[in-house]
Amino acid sequence: MTVPIKILDVKPKIPEALQSIKGLSENLWFVWNYEARELFRRMDPDIWNETRRNPVELLCRLSQDKLEGLTEDEGFLAHMTRVRQDFDRYMSEETDLSVYGKNGRPFLVAYFTAECGLGDCLPIYSGGLGILSGDHLKSASDLTLPIIGISLAYQKGYFRQYLTQDGWQMETYPINQFATMPMALIRDSNGNPIKIAVILKSEKVIIQVWQVHVGRTKLFLLDTNVPENADWAKNITAELYGGDREMRICQEMVLGIGGVRMLKALGLDPAVYHMNEGHSAFTAFERIRALREEEGLSFNEALEFVRFTNVFTTHTPVSEGIDTFKTDLMRVYLSDFAKAMGISFEVLQGFGRQNPWNKEEEFSMAVLALRVSNWSNGVSRLHGQVSQRMWRNIWPNTSKFDLPITHVTNGIHTPSWISEEMAVNYNRYLGPRWIEDPDNMKVWERVDKIPDTELWRTKERARERLVTFTRGRLRKQLIKRGHVDRDVAIADEILNPGTLTIGFARRFAQYKRADLLLRDIERLEKILTNKKHPVQIIFAGKAHPQDNVGKELIKRLVQTTNRDTFRRHMVFLEDYNMEIARHMVQGVDVWLNTPRRPFEACGTSGMKAVANGVLHLSVLDGWWDEGFDRQIGWAIGTGEVYEDNSFQDDIESRSLYNILEKEIIPLFYERGTDGLPRRWLAMMKASLHQLCPMFNTHRMVEEYWDRFYIPAAEHGTQLREGAWQGVKNLSAWREKIMFNWTNVVIKNIEMEQVESVELGEVYHVEADLFLGDLSAEDVVVEAYCGRLDPSDQYTDRFVQIMSLSNTDEDHLYRYQCDVEFEEAGHFGLNIRVTPNHPNPESRHIMGLAVWGQK
Repeated sequence: MTVPIKILDVKPKIPEALQSIKGLSENLWFVWNYEARELFRRMDPDIWNETRRNPVELLCRLSQDKLEGLTEDEGFLAHMTRVRQDFDRYMSEETDLSVYGKNGRPFLVAYFTAECGLGDCLPIYSGGLGILSGDHLKSASDLTLPIIGISLAYQKGYFRQYLTQDGWQMETYPINQFATMPMALIRDSNGNPIKIAVILKSEKVIIQVWQVHVGRTKLFLLDTNVPENADWAKNITAELYGGDREMRICQEMVLGIGGVRMLKALGLDPAVYHMNEGHSAFTAFERIRALREEEGLSFNEALEFVRFTNVFTTHTPVSEGIDTFKTDLMRVYLSDFAKAMGISFEVLQGFGRQNPWNKEEEFSMAVLALRVSNWSNGVSRLHGQVSQRMWRNIWPNTSKFDLPITHVTNGIHTPSWISEEMAVNYNRYLGPRWIEDPDNMKVWERVDKIPDTELWRTKERARERLVTFTRGRLRKQLIKRGHVDRDVAIADEILNPGTLTIGFARRFAQYKRADLLLRDIERLEKILTNKKHPVQIIFAGKAHPQDNVGKELIKRLVQTTNRDTFRRHMVFLEDYNMEIARHMVQGVDVWLNTPRRPFEACGTSGMKAVANGVLHLSVLDGWWDEGFDRQIGWAIGTGEVYEDNSFQDDIESRSLYNILEKEIIPLFYERGTDGLPRRWLAMMKASLHQLCPMFNTHRMVEEYWDRFYIPAAEHGTQLREGAWQGVKNLSAWREKIMFNWTNVVIKNIEMEQVESVELGEVYHVEADLFLGDLSAEDVVVEAYCGRLDPSDQYTDRFVQIMSLSNTDEDHLYRYQCDVEFEEAGHFGLNIRVTPNHPNPESRHIMGLAVWGQK
């Protein structure tokens, strides 16, 4: 076999008149700018689609004659000049690091994520987590916030899906050719690729770094597929979520440890590290190791600094979705690293266990991230509560109301997902501020100014495009599967551009219940094939390659769509990706979401649909639990959680059918004399007004910035001051607290011996504490009060700080307070002692509390 002895990347020769195209092709800004996308499509529509809308590959595949011909096309040149001017104007608003934080201190945020979905041309993502990461960076760019992304450069990315004739999912893994993608190797001044190394199983693994321009910000991708590495090491960054547990720990060490070393090699010193899911939690270990080696800090001192400058976001509502590693595997990969951090391997293991002393418990990346982060959050209000229940054993003595996990509800990058016509409506009637300030409620009040005729025409055009797109995709699918010509011909007749269209697209995990609509096939058939008021449904989504239950769901769904009575009304589109997602969220009328509550962490696909005027129909889970209003959409159930899953499915499927038959279908087909569904349009406008300003990534990123990033950066600055004296003081204080906490005892509690008090009266409480070698300044003593349920469990709480009133010769500290109740009811009281942390936000992070006993 002949093999090349030299490999060269031959770049296209861009004519001088088209030089602006090159810069535009190298920045993913085009992904959320319609005019830029249209400029590339105009160069060659067929190649543009064949390359998955990749402008770098498009330029490589265009003939030189075609490029030269474009220099004579005045319309194209004018279009190019207009787009380039818009791009230059956008890029000229450079991030001014000096304006952020108190006292104008500059700082950088490093955003670590295992996947990042920015565009079709960069397929290194699998689903919602990756799309969310990409939208996070896009909004950071729009807001000119100094946030950079760090992820892995997957050679094969996530799998491509195709179906057999009977509907069984199969997978292929096309190779990503990085040289023809909008990314570039980072090189030193001599032109050599910058490389770093990590030690895995006593072997040095070399990592090179790719850079992706995302508007004004950057994404850095780590790549182990380099000649210096052994074959097993080259494959570490081959597949997203591929391989076994050993492959996963290698990927996460490359991402976390390698990512920190990469930033140092590039001369970047982020003030804040944001771990998007637990995959990158090893960043904490590497930062501690570096601080010990470079700054001479102890392990505990370095840990304090790292914890104060870490932010962790969990996206997983089930423990099975968390990466965990057995002790033997951890020992192989991290026993030497523990020594480099100055701790024993057993102590390292404890950081990843809910119970650090339970040697049978596997090491959890989420537990590690929670233990080393001062700020932790779920991705919706409900998911924040679920996360608190999942991880409360990490802080067994902490009240459920004070568990240090909050929530920041996800959003979407609106310009990336709306149709051109919808953007035109927004520009015309909302003004340009809808892009600059999409979370401004006042701006979205102007949706009422959009004429009903224009809004409905926009929706009809989007639905027509979706039908045309679906027919073309289905025809290709059927030909590929080997279907007979008769079946292929029917693809041109499926769906109707004027029919009520429902969309369902997401990962085919069992809890998402893609088959909820199929529980009563006869009833579904009557709904879809009603001659006067028909309905059509488009499905799309992938099952994990190892999830046979999810694959069975797809198979059953596809076989149902193949029935003669269904095939013109129900379609499954294979190989779900961003292109299919955009067509669906823009073109359907109703977005359907049927997870089993409370297993949907957020569910951002519905937000994308809403921004296009689509009405939402969902179980009250994820974001819809906080977004639902009867005036803007529909809820399946009222938030119940059943122990019997089959019973729950029966109840909620009947609710789903009832909503369709009695509410959605009649409302959609209710037309005035002008042919417009006026009440439907009113719901569309109310939905846009109420939901768009809240559920977008501009609001989300600004929330992270204000609530987490700025405080983390400021605390980090304070801890560094005076040759790290701040962090040394904090570490010494924590060590004193941890060493002496077992000696803290509530010796005596005195409460008035009455059974009730009247509203407005005060109730006096006193308590004696023994603090050992701690002082009164080291603790906070509170009267802990709250309403009780019938089983005498707290349903809420308020606290009253108790003041020190006396210290006696036996070193007993007497505290007292008067509790005043603002509401009537059945209340409980207790006394709680917690550390008086120098940073009040961190008081409950330590998980230490002493409670009064009966």
